Amino acid sequence: MGNSIGSQFIVTSFGESHGRCLGVVVDGCPAGLPIGIDEIQSELDRRKPQSSAGGTGRREEDRVEVLSGILNGASTGAPICMLAWNKDADSGAYQEIVNTPRPGHADYTALLKYGKYNDFRGGGRFSGRITAGFVMAGAIARKLLALSGIEIVAHTVQIGDIKASPHPSDITRKKVDKSAVRCADTAAAGKMMKLIAEVQKQADSIGGIVEVLAFNVPGGLGEPVFDTLEGELSKAFFAIPAVRGVEFGAGFAAAAMQGSQHNDLFSLSGKKLVTLTNNAGGISGGLSNGMPIVARIVFKPTASIGKIQRTVDLKTGKKVDLSVKGRHDSCIVPRAVPVVEDMAAVVLCDFALRAGIIGRIIK
Repeated sequence: MGNSIGSQFIVTSFGESHGRCLGVVVDGCPAGLPIGIDEIQSELDRRKPQSSAGGTGRREEDRVEVLSGILNGASTGAPICMLAWNKDADSGAYQEIVNTPRPGHADYTALLKYGKYNDFRGGGRFSGRITAGFVMAGAIARKLLALSGIEIVAHTVQIGDIKASPHPSDITRKKVDKSAVRCADTAAAGKMMKLIAEVQKQADSIGGIVEVLAFNVPGGLGEPVFDTLEGELSKAFFAIPAVRGVEFGAGFAAAAMQGSQHNDLFSLSGKKLVTLTNNAGGISGGLSNGMPIVARIVFKPTASIGKIQRTVDLKTGKKVDLSVKGRHDSCIVPRAVPVVEDMAAVVLCDFALRAGIIGRIIK
């Protein structure tokens, strides 16, 4: 089944949008990692919606509960089970549309795979709500990576047709989190806010792009040919609902470049070999090359919108008009920023454990 990711740092996701709870089991965390509940909670809090940025009206407390694997403020080496209870779910609107698949959602494909047994409420297993568990796992991974000086930061670089051009020095978690849309470019952030507000008034939604950077990643992480670093990162990013594309470094722009433009020329910085550009995005041949890892992740507009759309009543076979009710994000991008960071952390932590950079006991 496909609910787990990782080889040495294994993350198993469980729960549905309107089920009793959701969370993760993290297996493979070394013993002795100092980790407080407050550190895990802070990641969950970053994921919470902000109404000023088009966030959903659903207000879950999302208080993390640790059931196993942490004792006296440190990991024990046993699987770490973490969950958050669903307390603000309203399933009424979904009972009305159980036979009318929502455009842009996984309602129909889930029906094909699971018959009528899947939990359809709030998107069930296919809801962005499951990413609450992703950030719990990411909090553990971040702590482990910090031991080796690896830092990860993500930020919004585009919403709709509005693109950001932040100064590199402004791309810090502190600066990013000051923005409701998590954009380090103040001028662009203001325009993004206005666009989201306009779309929200139209009962519509808008997508965007999140960029993630990982610094101080040692060279050689990755397991070619099938477990390449960019391959596993892409797999993790595509597990985030609403992701429609991933690129590294120059990405799709490489199609219009010549080899002399795309090749990253080598140079020395002291005794360290570096490249003068980073079109490879920090990954060459499926392995980290010591330069910052740079990836951009495309998010589609939220599928649940109030505008009337055409669908089919599967019970009667007739075409019907559908307006999706309930509480939904007009733009998922700002809330996706910490999720992208944490999924990158999960993958990098797994490869660091495979390479022996992180030991099995933290001393």
